[in-house]
Amino acid sequence: MAGRYAPGEKLPRQRELAADLGVTLQPLREALKRLEQVGVVEARHGDATRVRDWRAHGTLDVLAHLGPAVLGDLLEARSLMLREMAGLAAERRTASRARAIAALAERFAHQEAGEGGRAADLRAAAELDFAFFTEVAEAAGNIVFLLVLNGIRGVYFEHLDELPVAADVAGLAPGYAALAGAIVAGDADAARGTAFALAEAQRRAVSG
Repeated sequence: MAGRYAPGEKLPRQRELAADLGVTLQPLREALKRLEQVGVVEARHGDATRVRDWRAHGTLDVLAHLGPAVLGDLLEARSLMLREMAGLAAERRTASRARAIAALAERFAHQEAGEGGRAADLRAAAELDFAFFTEVAEAAGNIVFLLVLNGIRGVYFEHLDELPVAADVAGLAPGYAALAGAIVAGDADAARGTAFALAEAQRRAVSG
């Protein structure tokens, strides 16, 4: 990710690389296997392991290693995804999913807020936000949305200081309630608009 090895470049032999990193061969081999799984290196039989262009071949797991620089892109993509996800949820929700979404919106509104209406416990607020949108993804009935959420979970919770998307309890609670109401009512257009407005309000709060 830092560019120490360019795309197409051969990595050093495993023994050399292990010595350079100060590890034994076993964890090195496990790490290389993992890097191959996420698309940033390629191992060919009879040839050295080569670096791949992570922009062209990397999976969502790459996000965890890019750091704060990518958080703006993550929030932008999140807004667009949540908009369509909410529309599908309104069209496809079951009664039990609708109740769960409404209950989570209610729980968010009743969080303890401190000065300025901000959540007293940022982690608890973030967990409620993530649970809410995971339930929306379940209601949408699209497994890809769920897998994308799984893919960004680590980044989301690792960077809570930079991503306090659910901190403004007083300001955001009406948005969660309105989105839950639109999904319960089966109003796909209202759900899309409300979800996008809520996600963009969160993005603006983070970006300042």
